[in-house]
Amino acid sequence: MNMKEKLQEIREEAEKRIQNSEGLEQLNEVRVAFLGKKGQLTAVLKGMKDVAPEERPVIGQLVNDARVYIEEFLEETKARMEQILQEKQLKEEVIDVTLPAVKMETGYRHPNTIALEEVQRIFIGMGYEVVEGPEIEYDSYNFTKLNIPEDHPAKDEQDTFYITKDIVLRTQTSPVQARVMEKGELPIRMIAPGRVFRSDEVDATHSPSFHQIEGLVIDKNITFADLKGTLEEFARELFGPETKTKFRPHHFPFTEPSAEVDVSCFKCKGSGCRFCKGSGWIEILGCGMVHPHVLEMCGVDSEKYSGFAFGVGLERIALLKYEIDDMRLLYENDIRFLKQF
Repeated sequence: MNMKEKLQEIREEAEKRIQNSEGLEQLNEVRVAFLGKKGQLTAVLKGMKDVAPEERPVIGQLVNDARVYIEEFLEETKARMEQILQEKQLKEEVIDVTLPAVKMETGYRHPNTIALEEVQRIFIGMGYEVVEGPEIEYDSYNFTKLNIPEDHPAKDEQDTFYITKDIVLRTQTSPVQARVMEKGELPIRMIAPGRVFRSDEVDATHSPSFHQIEGLVIDKNITFADLKGTLEEFARELFGPETKTKFRPHHFPFTEPSAEVDVSCFKCKGSGCRFCKGSGWIEILGCGMVHPHVLEMCGVDSEKYSGFAFGVGLERIALLKYEIDDMRLLYENDIRFLKQF
């Protein structure tokens, strides 16, 4: 078989295989078989050395014509296949624009988030700043600088999670107050919201991980009257203008004098109900005047400056304000619960 017959046979075989191809993948296999580096036309070109010199231009032209023919036939077939595939896809993916759209499920704000934003709004309006601190804290900031020495019984009562002897998961956000006082930038008006940790069993009112909001004011001539006025205003803003407060003597190592604060039940207006257990009052937070020893340990001159501090549980505010009777609901991520807020 001479070279011309060989080329004619290659053209006919390529045409037949292109026509019988059932998809783009098979079509590409035909391209490689005839036009690739190891394809049949490439093999013919490699055999040109055996062709008589006077016939080489003619054979070269025939090889080029065959290549152009096969390439054009491949492109035409490919375009036709792609058109068929597109028509099939459009037919299968018909969109009925008259149908209602798929409803997108949106998320909901968590009660803790709502309560925290409300508390921050109230205190920022009073001129306070919001400060954050580390959740993994030194024992000295979590206890010692807050007037809780090594042998103090309160240190055992906290049921602390220890990482090392000197490093703990903070049991309160009060260490943030100590860190701010150490900077010496007075006066101070701040709240410190954040997550805290205590070794508590999980039940309707306890969790090993929860949130607190600590408040601190340090300035000259700060008195207990300033503390009372601040917390009374806070209670009225949070629970309503008719809310009353009651201060009961208490003890905290880092404040002296100390008090616990009750608010009049906003459900029954103080007459007594299931929500306030018939007393007409609901305990909400602890507070007191910053202990002079705490001021001195944090680098504040207790002869010139005084201050007050308070701490409230964020979950407690959320449970009270939104009348939730089980703290565990806040952490179960049940969309049916969260969508109520």
